[in-house]
Amino acid sequence: MNTVAAESLQRLSDALVGERRALLEHDVEGLMRATQEKLDALRTLEMEPPQGEHARVRELAEANRANGALLARRRREVTWALRHLGRSEAAPAYDASGQSSILHASRPLAIA
Repeated sequence: MNTVAAESLQRLSDALVGERRALLEHDVEGLMRATQEKLDALRTLEMEPPQGEHARVRELAEANRANGALLARRRREVTWALRHLGRSEAAPAYDASGQSSILHASRPLAIA
């Protein structure tokens, strides 16, 4: 395996570890930084694919899937919290008149 591919695999590994840490610590800025580092490493690996590193690539792919599952769980938690605070996400589509319908429901948190 060439040096560029080896360095890129290590960068990808480091980025995935950073991404997981950011997800566990609810660190949005760290998540954005780690995601950018991951994408940069993946672009380099696409140009210089590693040879003979099938096990390592599978290991990194599994780490990426685990991070994706954790990210999906975090998103569900945020959606649940927003819903219980009376907020909702914008509708994913437009209606027949070309407008996106946004539910404006409120829920009192306390009664005075």
